Formats: sequence, structure tokens, C-alpha cells
Amino acid sequence: MKYLSHVIAILLVVTISLSCVAYRGRSAALQEAPGLKDYYRDYFPIGVAVSTRTLHTEEAGLVIRQFNSVTPENAMKMGVIHPGEQQYNWREADSIAAFARRNGMKLRGHTLVWHNQAPGWIFKDANGQQVSKDVLLQRLKEHITTVVKRYKGIVYAWDVANEVISDRKDEFYRNSLWYQICGDEYIEKAFQWAHEADPDALLFYNDYNEINTVKREKIIRMLNSLISKGVPVHGVGLQAHWAVNEPSAAQLDKTMADFAKLGLKIQITELDVSVYRKEHEMRGWATGDSAMAFTAEKEQLQLEQFRRCFESFRKYRSVLTGVTFWNISDRYSWLDNFPVRGRKDYPLLFDKALQPKKAFWAVVKF
Repeated sequence: MKYLSHVIAILLVVTISLSCVAYRGRSAALQEAPGLKDYYRDYFPIGVAVSTRTLHTEEAGLVIRQFNSVTPENAMKMGVIHPGEQQYNWREADSIAAFARRNGMKLRGHTLVWHNQAPGWIFKDANGQQVSKDVLLQRLKEHITTVVKRYKGIVYAWDVANEVISDRKDEFYRNSLWYQICGDEYIEKAFQWAHEADPDALLFYNDYNEINTVKREKIIRMLNSLISKGVPVHGVGLQAHWAVNEPSAAQLDKTMADFAKLGLKIQITELDVSVYRKEHEMRGWATGDSAMAFTAEKEQLQLEQFRRCFESFRKYRSVLTGVTFWNISDRYSWLDNFPVRGRKDYPLLFDKALQPKKAFWAVVKF
């Protein structure tokens, strides 16, 4: 009996030891497996939008393995980082900056001026009345100067002005409070002040729906105007919130070719591919919507779209200087509940278990 117990104990120790070796082997293999950044080392950096919350979960390991650039999803937006006139909230942005430094990753700043997530105080005086143009421009200058100087030498590129072009065919600039109070001057000034605060940072204009011919022409017209005035704009960011049904290969190639003619750097700044047909307006749940929509058919359509996109990206490698995904995995996406409330989307290359989807292999096998 004693002998038998002894044998069992030895077998147990050996089994545990072998299991540990196997686990370490699998772990080491996972760490050594190439990531997106490795497959595209000779093309362009591959980035991802992150929050401080995700960087304290197991998703942080996926970020480190797969990407070599990060963008704060919300932490550097004006409403978050500058909630009061004399109040700055640096904690989340500093945390993401520290993560990037520790892991040798590039850091993109997003964004210095935007019509959304702007704090209400910036447009009002002490009596709650709308401020003058001079006051608002001075506040914008102080904001940009303070934020950009804090991350000087850390943030290599800024989305300076975000979404200032209108989607309406009969309107050029978006009729935001910035525009109502300052006209288009605030755009030019934002680039000027960002450049003064950090002359080495690359400065981008960033927008969505860039594959639409009318909007694209307006974006290009504005950028050419800025360039002609000597405004320090270095690049254009194409958000690339796309879907399985758009853009087509021809539409994407035309988009890339048109922007390449500007002579500016191009970056894909907020890439995702919805598994649903593209919709631009928020709506409620309707008959036919499904919360369990990641079918084999949608998986194949998404795979094909991601393949098309990266074929185009590689084609324009001479002007394309970065591709950033907007969120890490299908666990969370800003497209969950948008544009359809209550609907889950699956727009990224990694599933909810943080495993590469079929679309991942379509992107890296070329």
C-alpha cells in the first residue's frame, strides 16, 4: 500500500511538472508568435485605440503582442482632459502615455479640437452667455498649448482638428459652436498653436465618411487651402469606419489616390469593419435586426473586406504612414449599440475570447 501511494505521488508530481512545461511552452509560443506589427514591419505601424480600463485587463497583453502604436480612445479629448477652465484631468492620458513608453510603442494624440465631447464651459462666460470669438480663440490656444507641451516628445502625431467638414451636400463647414463663434479661423489657428507647442509633432486633419465623393472633395479643398497658406498641416487621417458592403475596391482605390495627390502623409486612424450594411443615422431596433448576427456569411464578407482594405493599404505604402484599429477586440466596440440601439457588432480582427478571427489571417497572409 505504501509502495502504491509512493508511486501515485511520483506520477502526480511528474504529471504536474509536464503540465507546467507544456503551459510554459504554449505561453512562450504565444509570446513569440508574430503580431500584426511584425507582419507589417516593412510597411507601416499598426496601432489600436485603448482606454485605461482595457490596459488593466488581459487585453493589455494582446495590445503589446499585436500592435506598436496606441491612441487614447477618449482620454485626450477636450471634455475629458479639460473639464473645467482651471481644471485638467491628466490621470488617464498619463497612464496611457506611460504604457506606451514602457512597451516601446508610438503614441498618437486624439484630438485637440472637436465639436463633440467639448466641455460646455469653453463656450460660455461667467454669466452663462456665449463668449466672443477672441475669448474662445484664447481659450483654445491655452488648451492646445498646455496639452501639447505636456506630451511634447511623447506624442509623435496629433489629430489636431477633427470632423470640421459637414456631411450635408449644401454645407461646407460643420455648423458647430466653434464655427458659429470663430468661423473657419479656429482650424488654421489650432494647427499653428499645436506646431508652436511641439515643432516636431506630426499634425493631422482627421475625418470620417472620406470615401464619399462629395465629402472627400470638400476635405481636399480645405486641406489645399491650408497648405496654400503655409499652415503646418502634415497629414490627413482617414477614420475608415467602414462596413462589409463599403467601400468597394474601386471606391477605396479612388479615395487613396485622391488623398495621395495632396502630398501629405496619410494615416488610417480609426479602422473597423461592421458586419452589417452601412447606416449613417442612429435608429431603434427593427424587425429583422439580430443580436446574434456574426454568421458564417458575415464572417466571410468581413474577411473579404479586410483583405481588400489591406491590399490597398500596402499599395499606397509610400504615403500611408500608419493604420490604427478603433478598439481591440469584439469584446467591446463603439459600434455596439450604434447606429442600432441594442445591437452587438463584431468589427475587429480579434473575437471576444481575444483569438484571431479568419479576417486576421486574410490581413497577414500576403
